[in-house]
Amino acid sequence: MNRFSNPVDVFVVGGGPAGLATAIAARRHGLSVLVADAAVPPIDKPCGEGLMPDGVEALRQFGIVIPEGEGYPFRGIRFVSDGAKAEATFPRGMALGIRRTHLHRILLDHAAGCGVRLLWQAAVTGLHAEGALVAGELVRARWVVGADGTSSRVRGWAGLGQQELDMRPSKNLRFGFRRHYRVAPWTDFMELHWGRHCQVYVTPVGRKEVCVALVSSSPKLRLRLEDALGEFPELRARLENAEHASTERGAITVTRRLRRVSRGRTVLVGDASGGVDAITGEGLCLAFREAALLGDCLASGDLARYQEGHRLLIRRPALMARLMLFMAKHSRLRQRTMQVFQLSPSSFAGMLAMHVGEGSTRDYISNGIAFGWELLKA
Repeated sequence: MNRFSNPVDVFVVGGGPAGLATAIAARRHGLSVLVADAAVPPIDKPCGEGLMPDGVEALRQFGIVIPEGEGYPFRGIRFVSDGAKAEATFPRGMALGIRRTHLHRILLDHAAGCGVRLLWQAAVTGLHAEGALVAGELVRARWVVGADGTSSRVRGWAGLGQQELDMRPSKNLRFGFRRHYRVAPWTDFMELHWGRHCQVYVTPVGRKEVCVALVSSSPKLRLRLEDALGEFPELRARLENAEHASTERGAITVTRRLRRVSRGRTVLVGDASGGVDAITGEGLCLAFREAALLGDCLASGDLARYQEGHRLLIRRPALMARLMLFMAKHSRLRQRTMQVFQLSPSSFAGMLAMHVGEGSTRDYISNGIAFGWELLKA
């Protein structure tokens, strides 16, 4: 007997943040939703665990407010490079450091509360003309959403993975590791430490806990956190006596853009639909904004609008990723950039405003011109 005799409007493959957010968005439009994932919740993923102000606002639009005590608010970003420091506060709102498992549980509870049907330890085995297959059983669905991550199987089944704009994924592949330390945050900023071959992020996630994430580009170096911290003596001194609050976990981060994110009844969201390097810290926010847009488009049946909207949503994070990766590769340019940020704090504030999507195109252009002029003088 088929467990899925009743058809649904939306079948979501993948129960991570992007999948759950899409399910919640679709339910807010009155659509019936089934989410399937082979994992057991809560689902963890190595990441920097910082939710930028625009990401916090995106959650509010779903009716989700992170309870006090579940995370740790921070008010800006601090760059640290070769002994130089530059910082700026967010132009509007606060960011939030939150354990990935805590965020997943909150999203999961909200999805269940609004009527999303959740199916765990369920392997999706393929697409079908009428929907998708779960362990060989047909789930009839009007729409199938692939929210199954960077290595999306749905993307391959739908034939969307063959149309990537960048056909050299190894060129954009980077490697990350994350660990939590039991130590009180020493600042209410998220810190980004720039090294010769890597970047290290420190995000406060609790009153007595920080998340430390390393991202590097060279597999030959085989950098792990303990190795990388030797390059940052001040940071190492803060952490050397701190108890580990989690095991070190690794993942890859890759910049990938697709020509199309939908075909027929199948559509992609989150990392499955492409993404930008983790250096931006915008992965979750981008996924939530894509989910909100996709919910609207599924309700109206207009995936062409999602295709265009998705392209516009990824434009700013992709630009910021290119700029920051260029800084990462060119140490002399980074040194001059840090000089400008120190001498002209408004330059860093303007960059941060652009990073979180505040301000107009005119603001971005004028800030870019002013920064370029300061860079030339530095």
